Amino acid sequence: MTKAEIKKRIEKLKKVIIYHRYLYHVLNRQEISDAALDSLKHELYKLEQQFPEFITPDSPTQRVAGKPLKGFKKVKHKIPMLSIEDVFSEKELQDWENYLKRLIPSQGFEYFLELKIDGFAVTLVYKKGILEHGATRGNGWLGEDVTQNLKTIESIPLQLEIHSSLTPGIKLSKEIEENLRKLIKGGIIEVRGEVYMEKKEFARLNKEIAKRGEKTFANPRNLAAGSIRQLNPELAASRPLKFFAYDIVTDLGQKTHSQVHQILFSLGFKTDRGKECKDLEEIVAYWKDRTKKREAFPFKIDGVVVSVNNNVAFKKLGVVGKSPRGIRAFKFSPKEATTIIEDIKLQVGRTGAVTPVAVLKPVEIDGVTISRATLHNIDEIKKLGVKIKDTVSVVRAGDVIPAVSRVFPELRTGRERKFEMPETCPSCGTKLIKPKGEVILRCPNPKCFARRKKYFYHFISKGGFDIVGLGPRIIDRLIDEGLVSDPADLFDLKEGDILPLERFAEKSAQNLIKAIQLKKKITLPKFIYVLGIRNIGEETAYLLAEHFGSLQNLKRVSLSELEEIRDIGPVVARSIYEFFQEKRNLKFIEKLKKAGVIIEGLSSTVRSSRLKGLTFVLTGTLETMTRKQAKDNIRLLGGEISESVSKNTDYLVVGKEPGSKLEKAKKLGIEAIKEEEFLKMVK
Repeated sequence: MTKAEIKKRIEKLKKVIIYHRYLYHVLNRQEISDAALDSLKHELYKLEQQFPEFITPDSPTQRVAGKPLKGFKKVKHKIPMLSIEDVFSEKELQDWENYLKRLIPSQGFEYFLELKIDGFAVTLVYKKGILEHGATRGNGWLGEDVTQNLKTIESIPLQLEIHSSLTPGIKLSKEIEENLRKLIKGGIIEVRGEVYMEKKEFARLNKEIAKRGEKTFANPRNLAAGSIRQLNPELAASRPLKFFAYDIVTDLGQKTHSQVHQILFSLGFKTDRGKECKDLEEIVAYWKDRTKKREAFPFKIDGVVVSVNNNVAFKKLGVVGKSPRGIRAFKFSPKEATTIIEDIKLQVGRTGAVTPVAVLKPVEIDGVTISRATLHNIDEIKKLGVKIKDTVSVVRAGDVIPAVSRVFPELRTGRERKFEMPETCPSCGTKLIKPKGEVILRCPNPKCFARRKKYFYHFISKGGFDIVGLGPRIIDRLIDEGLVSDPADLFDLKEGDILPLERFAEKSAQNLIKAIQLKKKITLPKFIYVLGIRNIGEETAYLLAEHFGSLQNLKRVSLSELEEIRDIGPVVARSIYEFFQEKRNLKFIEKLKKAGVIIEGLSSTVRSSRLKGLTFVLTGTLETMTRKQAKDNIRLLGGEISESVSKNTDYLVVGKEPGSKLEKAKKLGIEAIKEEEFLKMVK
């Protein structure tokens, strides 16, 4: 981009960020996720760092947050409540330390790490040990007096006392303890922290709010903020709010930030004991540990706060804009981020589905670099209003394919262009069709080259024949050389067919042929799955195998009989029925059998009936095995798998970052078990 384009981009980013920050901090409303807003702010910050001549006083990077609402007495902060700049990677953390070392070359830096709670920042002022007033951050200099609401929070002391004897491992220096006693008797102590709500309480309260027909809150922080920033203390008192302290701005003789946390503990505040770290390696290790355990905490955390531990060095580093130089928020990898769509390409699937895919300017989401995201179909493109070169939000959750979730039309420059869906298949040129009741365009040509390749990939995948050493690149070469026309041809290949191919030595040719021949046996569920019947995944394939017992029975089934099977709807039933009515599909099955493929019955795959009659549902990510391995273990012991929670579910296996299935299980009284319990059951 030219300088003029960068300046324009900065101006547009500022307008979007200011708008969304106003919604969030002033009106307690939210139109985009925290991760998306963080991503936009981070882009602005980086551009301003690269081009400081474009920094203006009204930039969101130069202020803390919104303005006070009317109806509260205004409070001026004697010491401003500043913001913390974010870093999202180890490289950015290293860049920050290099920056600090340039500012104070002679200083050796050690750090203090603490959890970054996703709460609502407030300050508490104690006069002669009694809570005199509490205020919101406001714009950093001027906040709102919310003392009465804060007094309703049990975890906020109304009177300060030193509880050193009640806090094991905490020992205050004589100087600090003497200063504390003096100020409690006749001085001022100011404590800062976060008002928050635990996740389970948030879910319970939101449920009650929904029952009353009122608008629910997007997250616990919004609910905490909404509780504190309203004029009725009784409402605040009725909500299970808590307080987590992170700083004392009064000089008590503390030499390090770790001492601040010791003081807070001794005064009876809930705070994070944190960790002192000597170098960045320790910081990263702690950050990774907290990343793994983040879901185990009862409250939401979105990173760790890294502070220069030495207070003299921290003050010497000073402030730039509205953020201290000696502190950074090392954020967890977001599950959503903003980036730019460079192009839109079409992908032809094995069933002929033609899917538009966004080619992205690479962006890191949830610890993985993403350069592609699905746009689902042309209707979704129209609904989102996506154009090539648009700035968009991209969401990724676990193993789910990244998807474009939002467009920012206000960031357009005029260079964006509309995407037009073609009328013909981009691979074979066949006119695309849109089957009745579907939103996806399809290529109806069964000989389409792109469809054929995708079907080969599906056939050899782990869920199918799982042929080791035979990947997409080799498949492409075999097709290009005319050695295979359909997957059944794989089983007729000989070493001499492969040896002429470039980079295939005699030994590697032998190994590949051996790997193919070793996979001629396949279970009935896997065989049904590899046939590539539209709408049939691994779970439905297993269900069909269990119900019919053999492929012969499945081939002869009527449409009405299929529709009567549990979990088989009319669309899926028709897909199965129509597949076995086509002669070319039946010929392909016979060709596989002639090639020596043996289909094993379901009984041969079950080694025990220990879990017979029990239905399991999985949610979240398991640490010791993949989801597929977990399902295989259940089936081997005679159990059943379901994709959705219902009254017929016996157990919900809960991994990291569980989804909505957990809430539904709680409502239905279904037993939720952790991974450790599940492992004991399948051993």
